[in-house]
Amino acid sequence: MKIRATSIAAAFAVAGLSGIATAETVSAFYGWEDGGTIVGSYGNLGSAENYNWGGDQGSVLAVTEDPMSGTPQAFVGWITGLNDGDVIDASFLGLGDGVDLSKVRIWAHYTTGGVDDYGGSAGGNNAYSTSEWTLLSNNWTFSGGTASGGDHTGLVIEARIYSYSGQMMNTAYIDDLNISVTGDDLSGVDIHVPMAIPTPGALALLGLAGLAGRRRRR
Repeated sequence: MKIRATSIAAAFAVAGLSGIATAETVSAFYGWEDGGTIVGSYGNLGSAENYNWGGDQGSVLAVTEDPMSGTPQAFVGWITGLNDGDVIDASFLGLGDGVDLSKVRIWAHYTTGGVDDYGGSAGGNNAYSTSEWTLLSNNWTFSGGTASGGDHTGLVIEARIYSYSGQMMNTAYIDDLNISVTGDDLSGVDIHVPMAIPTPGALALLGLAGLAGRRRRR
């Protein structure tokens, strides 16, 4: 699902100048209530499922590491059309402490084409989820875009999963994804979030058999 959110313009006076510089913000929220899962993945991600948690939490994303090796990544958002200097803020709730469940943290990487075309790590936050729903957040300043001669075409928001021997389950849970972008010209910015799962009838009507992709890593 692609979201081009409505811009919210904020004006800031620049000292010593007669003009006004404006900054725009576009934002999107995704709560997994429509049956979607992820926009892509890398590594040994055994499954990504839309799970009915119930109560006020509603539906959430359940991600499972299988087999237990390395650091699988679930791509929960992808922002394209960015310009150098644009600031991306992203957050989600994570559940899992590395004892009963896997733990998770927020990270990001650049793309050089589609969502599966890896363009280098953008870093992230070293805070991990806990045994209670934990807000995980970070911000990134986009650089290396094609307009400035680079090859970065977008930024992917990752949920990185960490599992340990002796855990009850190699699963972590994610909910309430928020993404916002602030910059001077966001006219081309699109925020891609997971898509609702089509019904079998809709799949037959559209003639779709699914999507698959490869992603290169160093």
